[in-house]
Amino acid sequence: MIPDGPGTEDLRVAVYDAFARTGRAPAAADLADRLGIPEGDVRAGLHMLHRQRHLVLGPDDAILMAHPFASIPLGFSVMGAHTLWWGGCAWDAFAVPHLVPGEPEVLVATRCPGCGAPLAWVVDGTAPPPGPHVAHFLVPTAHMWDDVVHTCGNQRLFCRPSCVAAWLKATGQPRGYVMDLPTLWRLARGWYAGRLDHGYVRREPAEAAAYFRDAGLEGPFWGL
Repeated sequence: MIPDGPGTEDLRVAVYDAFARTGRAPAAADLADRLGIPEGDVRAGLHMLHRQRHLVLGPDDAILMAHPFASIPLGFSVMGAHTLWWGGCAWDAFAVPHLVPGEPEVLVATRCPGCGAPLAWVVDGTAPPPGPHVAHFLVPTAHMWDDVVHTCGNQRLFCRPSCVAAWLKATGQPRGYVMDLPTLWRLARGWYAGRLDHGYVRREPAEAAAYFRDAGLEGPFWGL
């Protein structure tokens, strides 16, 4: 079994590297070949990374998400010059150009859940894209990992606040947190910094809270 140490970190980086380069989740057999270890050890290591919240596993140990990357459609596509990714959510879709070397800008596309209008933005690392659009996050931070697929599937972008209101009325969902595009861009800009490299460490709660404040977020939704 891969130990909870350098071996697990090599596996984590291999997963993220495959997503960044190809837009697809690597299979356990491919990871075993790349790392020169038994496939059973890879699967054990993937489960360890799942428990550590570095990735999200589905049935048959399929890698569903390694944020900001996803292997399942959750409402967003992210097209770079060389690679096409599924964007796991609004947060993750906007994060890709800040993280992936060689892709300084991407085309993020989705549809407004409120009215069905197609939406697209060129997102880069220099400034937020223009527009009156807003993001609505349904699940507060304290519960985002209760069901990660549900959480990410409900971090969506809308034409305007009235479309959020229409969607909430149609679905019966409670209102979550609404932010404009500049706030979403600031949230995504540095959240995953270093995740493609060895030695990445997830933020402690106090560090996460400080990051959220710096991005312009506020209130109990964000644990503030």
